[in-house]
Amino acid sequence: MIRKLKSGRYRLYSRKKNAKTGKRRNLGTFTSRAGALERERAIQFFKHRH
Repeated sequence: MIRKLKSGRYRLYSRKKNAKTGKRRNLGTFTSRAGALERERAIQFFKHRH
């Protein structure tokens, strides 16, 4: 999940909320949306590798 910050940067958040805090985990901040999308794809790749 990618959100745009007030600073103009993009932050990648986990899809699920953390049960303990009720918030999403920060998975990195990027200067471009393309960079965030690329990282999200990489994370999904490693998550679903058996």
